[in-house]
Amino acid sequence: MTKECMEMIYLDYNGTAPLRPQVRGFVESYQHIAGNASSVHALGRKARSVVENARENVAALANALPENMVFNSGATEANNTVIRFFAGKKIYASAIEHPSVLEAGITGTIPVTRDGVVDLAALEKILQDEKPALVSVMYVNNETGVIQPIEEIVKRCRAHDAKIHCDAVQAAGRIPLDIKKIGVDYLTLSAHKIGGLQGAGALIIGMCRETPLLLNGGGQEKRRRAGTENVFAIGAFGVAAEAAKQGIEDFQKIAGLRDRLEAGLKDIAPSIIIHGINAPRVANTSFFSLPNISSETQLIAMDLARLCVSNGSACSSGTVKSSYVLEAMGCSKDVASSALRVSLGWESTEEDIEKFLAAYAKFAQRIAA
Repeated sequence: MTKECMEMIYLDYNGTAPLRPQVRGFVESYQHIAGNASSVHALGRKARSVVENARENVAALANALPENMVFNSGATEANNTVIRFFAGKKIYASAIEHPSVLEAGITGTIPVTRDGVVDLAALEKILQDEKPALVSVMYVNNETGVIQPIEEIVKRCRAHDAKIHCDAVQAAGRIPLDIKKIGVDYLTLSAHKIGGLQGAGALIIGMCRETPLLLNGGGQEKRRRAGTENVFAIGAFGVAAEAAKQGIEDFQKIAGLRDRLEAGLKDIAPSIIIHGINAPRVANTSFFSLPNISSETQLIAMDLARLCVSNGSACSSGTVKSSYVLEAMGCSKDVASSALRVSLGWESTEEDIEKFLAAYAKFAQRIAA
């Protein structure tokens, strides 16, 4: 880690998580080894063993069967793979999904409540009236951290013969993840959200047992996803998955830091709106708005204070936009364009929170002057 990185306070785990210590160890030990996992020579066999060991660990994170998992380049590819597999049929997704779902060719969206939870009554009406072939609902929203009632959603979809896809990127490593228990047909994971390398992800095939294809070509991944495996990133994914599964119980303690953050924010500016606070949330995420003060203004101030935060989804190529998630939750344009997200992780400390609050207090005083 560079000196510049060490001087920054990183509070953007939902954007991408720092490499876990275990992953750093893997990177150092493996980076000089060559080998295509499809080759039959010794180094090829070593690469294959890395991939298959990772498959076991990533599958275990979701309580899935290893043979039902397909490695790919990340969650965007996995989400597109599922949505495009149902092209020509009716596909509905919650209005707060990641753009890799919303922009992949869906038919329509399912409304959410003001707390950011899928409106089950609206879902039921869509299931009855539209008869969708596929419903896509994320497990945990990347902006608000709100946990969706996936088991109830699956129950309703099953009653209407609709397949269910779940983007579980922000759930993995944050809450227990069990594909057998929730009963979805497709589940998406990403390595860099749990402390692995960017460029690796997985699609897990659940109840339907039908594998969608996006890339054709070679015989990799049992002909379910063509292209030479990214052995380095896949191996790191497996290491990160094992660490994430072991650390889920400890991860819940981060809620204390989040609660201290939110209490401090309310002390600094009582007008601050904390989104999703009345719904179940993962322990590490706080999404709040300071009305009338743009996200960009807040981000610049925090960046100058050496604090890494975001205004929500990290999928807009560095741009600062109004949160479509908050707009879907019924927030005004002003509130949606004045939001900031703080997302914590295993390296976050009380000192980080206090430094953020001190910097934010100075900022709030300055704009009030």
